Amino acid sequence: MNLLHFSPLRFSSSPAALHFAKFTPLFSSCPTSHRVWLRSRQLNRTAGMASAAGEGTSAVAPSEGRVSGAADSPRLKLEELNWDHSFVRELPGDPRMDHMPREVLHACYSKVSPSVEVENPKLVAWSQSVADLLDLDPEEFERPDFSKLFSGATPLVGASTYAQCYGGHQFGTWAGQLGDGRAITLGEVLNSRGERWELQLKGAGKTPYSRFADGLAVLRSSIREFLCSEAMHGLGIPTTRALCLVTTGKYVVRDMFYDGNPKEEPGAIVCRVAQSFLRFGSYQIHASRDKEDLKLVRLLADYTIKYHYPHLENLQQSNTLSFDVAEGDLPAIDLTSNKYAAWAVEVAERTASLVARWQGVGFTHGVLNTDNMSVLGLTIDYGPFGFLDAFDPSYTPNTTDLPGRRYCFANQPDVGLWNVAQFATALAAAELLNKDEANYVMERYGTKFMDEYQSIMTQKLGLTKYNKQLISRLLNNLAVDKVDYTNFFRLLCNVKADATVPEKDLIAPLKAVLLDIGKERKEAWVGWLQTYIEEVISSGVPDEERKVTMNSVNPKYILRNYLCQSAIDAAELGDFEEVRRLLKVMERPYDDQPGMEKYARLPPAWAYRPGVCMLSCSS
Repeated sequence: MNLLHFSPLRFSSSPAALHFAKFTPLFSSCPTSHRVWLRSRQLNRTAGMASAAGEGTSAVAPSEGRVSGAADSPRLKLEELNWDHSFVRELPGDPRMDHMPREVLHACYSKVSPSVEVENPKLVAWSQSVADLLDLDPEEFERPDFSKLFSGATPLVGASTYAQCYGGHQFGTWAGQLGDGRAITLGEVLNSRGERWELQLKGAGKTPYSRFADGLAVLRSSIREFLCSEAMHGLGIPTTRALCLVTTGKYVVRDMFYDGNPKEEPGAIVCRVAQSFLRFGSYQIHASRDKEDLKLVRLLADYTIKYHYPHLENLQQSNTLSFDVAEGDLPAIDLTSNKYAAWAVEVAERTASLVARWQGVGFTHGVLNTDNMSVLGLTIDYGPFGFLDAFDPSYTPNTTDLPGRRYCFANQPDVGLWNVAQFATALAAAELLNKDEANYVMERYGTKFMDEYQSIMTQKLGLTKYNKQLISRLLNNLAVDKVDYTNFFRLLCNVKADATVPEKDLIAPLKAVLLDIGKERKEAWVGWLQTYIEEVISSGVPDEERKVTMNSVNPKYILRNYLCQSAIDAAELGDFEEVRRLLKVMERPYDDQPGMEKYARLPPAWAYRPGVCMLSCSS
């Protein structure tokens, strides 16, 4: 049952497109069904900045993995970890246990052990905050056998390894079965706070889902995934985490640019950590098959709600989850009568909130296929990602995406909606949602995205209410002059709420980012700043208070691709110190960190060469 039709946005340089304030009607069904047109609502929030910040975190708090009371937590040895294996215990698995690539039917996973070859593996870096999530004693990272354990060469006591089965749409086309082609889950660890964390080795060898690939990963891509997982957490954006990164001591052949020039690169493995690695494609694959597999959609949905959305298990009218949908002849949707509809709405809202946060910090995922969309609303699968340097809404960090720029920065909100629509279609195929509920899932995505995005941009400007025209003009100016996105917002807090500042001095606080602009462009910026200062004055927030607030939402440090590349270049020569320094800087991106200023500099000329500013999916 395919209810959906989607044509990706064609990028426009108009202020409206830059402001991501247009959604197209993406969800339509058979002639008797209703169509939801997602509205771009101007909310003009009047709540204070602190209140808005609180609203922005509530929707995803269960998945962020922030540690409270970590200092009082037990410190465990690896052998003492409290393993649980709910996924393999409660869901059907593949009866075969070999690595042979094949179609896996009627199963959510295949039992498989790491098969990567290692030779004197070495620990490159590890995350203290992720170790805290697992109650893991930091001294464990000094064990002589640690690298062998986390390369998969030596089995971990208590682990029960498997690869997950899932499918997905890749660049808008159904690709059929995909699955964990080089990621092998070790199992789930229950910590002292009752949290469940799944550990996974990425690059640990072949699985039944490897197709024609080798199941391995290279140091280059593994460093990027390790660092960005932790950098995104530092930014406060929901993400999978990374416990550690080890080299295998072996080489892996990769054709980085798909140009027929493969070369050997050092191999590596990242231990990824998340409450779950379930994706939209985990449900899609079963919905795409016969009636027997449709039962797996419901079974997997029940499992997900039980362990990751338990508050939806026993809904009642008093839970205030019923909404009147004022959309023509759409009926009211009572979410308390269908836990699957309530769940789908929450998945959609978490996804919308996540994408809004990406837009706020200038993050471009690069490969937003449905198999790369977490059902928990986490950033997942770091491939050819990139943060904006010069503001360019059409920017894509993925060379494979260049022809159509489907996954460019400006398109992410609409692509997120399209992916949610595919997820809703899978649930509808299994009769977990009716068409009105599925339409309402789409509606909630659009509303949540605009709420979150407008709140985030209002906070970034240090204002107390949303001003659509002001923000649209700003984004247009940033694009025309190719201004560094991160550094601009970090410097903007230095603009004073003083209407008497002479025009010639208005752009002085921003001179480090407004480079080589002529008279006409200077006038455009002066005009915008005058309007901005009027808004700041009307807010009544003192300059110093506004500066503190703005610096808490506008990072000084982001994981620019050239910083990753510098760390990679050193690591490939055996020097891992830059990886470790970069990790420490990115753990506190909103702090000034005296002495670390070089990590906030504009990219050098060499940063724009192929393989740095843009990458392929080869890793």
